[in-house]
Amino acid sequence: MSEVLLEIQDLKKHFKVRGGLLRKGGTVRAVDGVSFSIAAGETFALVGESGCGKTTIAKMVLMLEAPTDGAIRFAGRDIREGTAADHKAYRRQAQAVFQDPYASLNPRLRVRTIIAEPLLAHGVGDSEAIKGRVKELLDIVGLPATAADLFPHEFSGGQRQRVAIARALALNPRFMVLDEPISALDVSIRAQILNLLADIQEEFALTYLIIAHDLALVEHFSTRVGVMYLGSMVETGPTAEVFARPSHPYTQALLASVPRPDPDHRPPLDMIRGEIASALAPPPGCKFHPRCPKAFAPCPVEIPAAHATGQDHHATCHLLRT
Repeated sequence: MSEVLLEIQDLKKHFKVRGGLLRKGGTVRAVDGVSFSIAAGETFALVGESGCGKTTIAKMVLMLEAPTDGAIRFAGRDIREGTAADHKAYRRQAQAVFQDPYASLNPRLRVRTIIAEPLLAHGVGDSEAIKGRVKELLDIVGLPATAADLFPHEFSGGQRQRVAIARALALNPRFMVLDEPISALDVSIRAQILNLLADIQEEFALTYLIIAHDLALVEHFSTRVGVMYLGSMVETGPTAEVFARPSHPYTQALLASVPRPDPDHRPPLDMIRGEIASALAPPPGCKFHPRCPKAFAPCPVEIPAAHATGQDHHATCHLLRT
């Protein structure tokens, strides 16, 4: 079994909301007791509806948000412990590629400066070494050396994302967060970026946490998947296993909603009822029960435990109780 590189245990992030004339105050439970782990070299995907807490988890992993409670361990060590130097060393190991390459690159800087920023921030190499490293990184992501002299607006969306990937690789990280890395790109170049990410993962032994809405991408690209609903993890397991035999009614509904190239396919219309509840006032018991067509007596009153439904495959649902 591979080494566990990232371990998240009972992670919580709550935001206080002040009340007003048109808004009720309270606590938004953006992430509410999530646990999972990622082995070295694998790609773990987080999926779920907008607002379920995926990006908040990514921000906590990148130390852009502080957890309310719980632990995030990288190579066995809690990332919040230690000195400022320890935190800087962790940030060197954990990099990110964001959704929108139009917004994630500074339009006032040339590409050579954008890619060199992490090297300068961490004091890696002199000016000649940095210049050579920038050229090497451009080659790795499939861009010519002349790209270093250009500004972001002189590139296409796919080329800008290649620049963002080069910047993320600058410090030789072990772990990368990919937050919707292809959703802002033209369909025609999405496969190219995915292939690039797969190639550099193999070449540099990278571990990925990918945030995605595109379930076809998740099925193709990830090795394990976690399905989130309203701040909680409802199902985790190997991607092939979860897609072939989804155990939680919410996962079943998500997969049933994926379009299929079959004119005779008619997805069930009663898989999910109503609207998602507010994270300010989540339902008691199972958070999915108000929308679940299979809900029964324990669902509104008891929080379900995680049940094993296969090898490394778990779901939190009262239907799975033996």
